[in-house]
Amino acid sequence: MSAPPIVDDAELVAASRDDPERFTSVYDRHFAAIRRYVAARLGPEPADDVAAETFLTAFRRRADYDPVRGEVRAWLFGIATRLVGEHRRVEERRYRTLARVAPGRPEEGPEERVADAVDAQLAQPRLAAALRTLSRKERDALLLAAFTDLTRDDIAVALGIPVGTVGSRLNRARGRLRAALSTTKGK
Repeated sequence: MSAPPIVDDAELVAASRDDPERFTSVYDRHFAAIRRYVAARLGPEPADDVAAETFLTAFRRRADYDPVRGEVRAWLFGIATRLVGEHRRVEERRYRTLARVAPGRPEEGPEERVADAVDAQLAQPRLAAALRTLSRKERDALLLAAFTDLTRDDIAVALGIPVGTVGSRLNRARGRLRAALSTTKGK
């Protein structure tokens, strides 16, 4: 008689310490969401590489995962956010360029439709310029809230900060974004 299948992400990560193949289920469950988030932050070109790097990092650090600190999904988004931070120079260059240039035609392809919709929104020059006014910490919190279905508690886990700080950063980011968008509206 075999044991019931493991369905909980935390159990899969724990089981993957002894049986690395078990981590494949974590990858299968969360890769698409991580890739969409990375594509929204960095564009579609580096999204596959950074998303894959997220799972490689998670796999290598799976022994460090602590389910008491939060969900596996939040842990993965935290890793992805840190990797996006490493690619921040590319991201900021992209925002500067998008602020100066009208958006082009989004890529075609059914697997890219969600990422393309997000890219189209980000490609708006006013929004790109407004996002550049935010600090990296504010932008990380805001974009995790906007592009994922993570709760504030999960965002806190992903960023390694208290929940109250998440709320403060989101409020500050939204206020600064509103102000930046209202000042560029007539331009």
